[in-house]
Amino acid sequence: MPSDAVFYQAAALCLTCPDEDFRARLPLLREAAPQLREFTDHAALTPADELTAHYALVFGSGDRHSLYLSRWQERDAGRRAASLERLKDLYRVHGLEFTGAEVPDFLPAVLEFTARTGSTELLTEYRDGLEGLRARLTAFGTPYASVLAAVCATLPPAGRRAGGG
Repeated sequence: MPSDAVFYQAAALCLTCPDEDFRARLPLLREAAPQLREFTDHAALTPADELTAHYALVFGSGDRHSLYLSRWQERDAGRRAASLERLKDLYRVHGLEFTGAEVPDFLPAVLEFTARTGSTELLTEYRDGLEGLRARLTAFGTPYASVLAAVCATLPPAGRRAGGG
């Protein structure tokens, strides 16, 4: 797996609710994705229940820190539904059937898609939302901001579209 793919997969894991499996993978994540060490070091030193509670506080509080990317661009429910269907179709085109409990615009799912396909198309499309989320997480003072900063650093500058690939 190319290093970019490993990074995107690691970032996806860092942005899911931390469970025992995540904690067991921390040493591997730390070595495989040095860009995420600020977060993985924090996660390794934080008691499991405290890390889980912090995740719920940060990402369970409505749209302010939403990991659902279409919410950053589509305020209209009908347009958001169409956007979600488009994402499901894009996953299918790449041979990935979206069957998880999360909807296809969930940032960890988009990061996993990027890891599997090598295309940064979706991340670039949602660049403005990612930057907004990064800024809000930074202002909130959460270590999750460093994960978003690392993801944003891999993308072309805002305003420049690139499909990756």
